Amino acid sequence: MDLTHINDQGNAKMIDVSDKKATIREAVACASIYLDAKTIDRIINKDIKKGDVLGVAQVAGIMGAKATSNIIPMCHPISITGCDITFNFEINKINIIATAKTIGQTGVEMEALSAVTISALTIYDMCKSIDKKMSISDISLIKKSGGKSDYNSL
Repeated sequence: MDLTHINDQGNAKMIDVSDKKATIREAVACASIYLDAKTIDRIINKDIKKGDVLGVAQVAGIMGAKATSNIIPMCHPISITGCDITFNFEINKINIIATAKTIGQTGVEMEALSAVTISALTIYDMCKSIDKKMSISDISLIKKSGGKSDYNSL
């Protein structure tokens, strides 16, 4: 088996994508943060002392998508052409959905996954003083398109 991220000396390397065709690529990822229903009400009503939780989490998620190659060692730095983050509420959880887009030689799955993760961590950070039982889970790729192989979990 050929390992794609190992060079002839057995050391880590970044894959060379220079021969790949640039295409429009999109990835959608999701994550959930479980909270007390009262905490969710306070978030919705903007009654958290640290400020607008969802506004800050949305910006943080976009910043996380843009910084992905700085924190994932073999991830290519890419020019993101778009990133959007939405929040859906349930009784005891907030579902976070991120869509990342690019025109390039490699996909944006890691950027979408980073976006939802950083958004969830930001919500956690802003609410930790009032909700000690929060948990983050269900981080996954929902779909990707535009590369050699498309994926859709739905």
